[in-house]
Amino acid sequence: MEKDIGKINKNDTTEILLRIDDFSDRKGLTIREFVTSERYTGFTKSGVKIMAADFPKFKEMINSITDEDMKESKPEEKILECGQETLAEEKVEVEKPGEKLPDY
Repeated sequence: MEKDIGKINKNDTTEILLRIDDFSDRKGLTIREFVTSERYTGFTKSGVKIMAADFPKFKEMINSITDEDMKESKPEEKILECGQETLAEEKVEVEKPGEKLPDY
Protein backbone atom coordinates (compact mmCIF):
# COMPACT_ATOMS: atom_id res chain seq x y z
CA MET A 1 0.00 0.00 0.00
CA GLU A 2 1.30 3.44 -0.93
CA LYS A 3 -0.35 6.72 -0.07
CA ASP A 4 1.29 9.97 -1.18
CA ILE A 5 0.88 12.67 1.47
CA GLY A 6 2.47 15.64 -0.31
CA LYS A 7 5.60 17.21 -1.68
CA ILE A 8 7.75 20.28 -1.11
CA ASN A 9 9.98 21.86 -3.76
CA LYS A 10 13.63 21.82 -2.75
CA ASN A 11 14.96 23.39 -5.97
CA ASP A 12 14.24 23.40 -9.71
CA THR A 13 14.94 19.69 -10.13
CA THR A 14 14.29 18.18 -6.69
CA GLU A 15 11.20 17.69 -4.55
CA ILE A 16 10.81 16.22 -1.07
CA LEU A 17 8.05 13.60 -1.11
CA LEU A 18 6.17 12.32 1.91
CA ARG A 19 4.48 8.96 1.52
CA ILE A 20 3.05 6.22 3.68
CA ASP A 21 4.27 2.91 2.36
CA ASP A 22 4.61 -0.72 3.26
CA PHE A 23 8.07 -1.78 2.07
CA SER A 24 9.10 -5.35 2.99
CA ASP A 25 6.10 -5.58 5.34
CA ARG A 26 7.45 -2.57 7.27
CA LYS A 27 4.82 0.17 7.28
CA GLY A 28 5.93 3.73 7.89
CA LEU A 29 6.29 7.30 6.71
CA THR A 30 8.94 7.73 4.03
CA ILE A 31 10.49 11.15 3.36
CA ARG A 32 12.59 11.03 0.19
CA GLU A 33 14.07 13.26 -2.48
CA PHE A 34 12.68 12.90 -6.00
CA VAL A 35 14.77 14.26 -8.89
CA THR A 36 13.59 15.18 -12.38
CA SER A 37 16.49 15.86 -14.75
CA GLU A 38 17.81 14.93 -18.18
CA ARG A 39 20.10 12.26 -16.75
CA TYR A 40 17.80 10.71 -14.13
CA THR A 41 14.20 10.89 -12.96
CA GLY A 42 13.28 9.12 -9.76
CA PHE A 43 14.01 8.78 -6.08
CA THR A 44 17.50 9.44 -4.76
CA LYS A 45 19.12 7.57 -1.91
CA SER A 46 18.57 10.61 0.33
CA GLY A 47 15.69 10.12 2.71
CA VAL A 48 14.42 8.62 5.89
CA LYS A 49 11.73 6.17 6.96
CA ILE A 50 9.85 6.68 10.21
CA MET A 51 8.53 3.29 11.23
CA ALA A 52 4.85 3.03 12.20
CA ALA A 53 5.78 2.16 15.80
CA ASP A 54 7.87 5.36 16.06
CA PHE A 55 5.36 7.61 14.32
CA PRO A 56 3.52 8.78 17.50
CA LYS A 57 6.84 10.04 18.96
CA PHE A 58 7.77 11.68 15.62
CA LYS A 59 4.36 13.37 15.44
CA GLU A 60 4.74 14.60 19.04
CA MET A 61 8.17 16.06 18.23
CA ILE A 62 6.91 17.79 15.06
CA ASN A 63 3.87 19.19 16.86
CA SER A 64 6.09 20.61 19.60
CA ILE A 65 7.67 23.02 17.08
CA THR A 66 6.04 26.44 17.22
CA ASP A 67 5.73 29.10 14.55
CA GLU A 68 8.07 31.21 16.69
CA ASP A 69 10.71 28.43 16.54
CA MET A 70 10.60 28.56 12.75
CA LYS A 71 10.59 32.34 12.45
CA GLU A 72 13.57 33.48 10.43
CA SER A 73 15.67 36.10 12.14
CA LYS A 74 17.33 39.12 10.60
CA PRO A 75 21.11 38.95 10.05
CA GLU A 76 21.86 41.29 12.99
CA GLU A 77 19.71 39.10 15.26
CA LYS A 78 21.71 36.04 14.24
CA ILE A 79 24.92 37.74 15.38
CA LEU A 80 23.44 38.56 18.78
CA GLU A 81 22.01 35.04 19.16
CA CYS A 82 25.52 33.64 18.75
CA GLY A 83 26.76 35.79 21.61
CA GLN A 84 29.03 37.83 19.38
CA GLU A 85 29.46 41.54 19.85
CA THR A 86 29.51 44.03 17.04
CA LEU A 87 32.14 46.73 17.11
CA ALA A 88 31.31 50.35 16.38
CA GLU A 89 33.13 51.88 13.47
CA GLU A 90 36.25 53.50 14.77
CA LYS A 91 38.25 56.03 12.80
CA VAL A 92 41.90 55.18 12.78
CA GLU A 93 44.39 57.63 11.33
CA VAL A 94 47.32 56.04 9.60
CA GLU A 95 50.51 57.99 9.08
CA LYS A 96 51.69 58.06 5.52
CA PRO A 97 55.38 57.59 4.84
CA GLY A 98 57.23 60.88 5.09
CA GLU A 99 54.61 62.58 7.25
CA LYS A 100 55.43 63.88 10.71
CA LEU A 101 59.08 62.97 10.62
CA PRO A 102 60.99 63.96 13.73
CA ASP A 103 63.27 67.02 13.51
CA TYR A 104 66.93 66.10 14.00
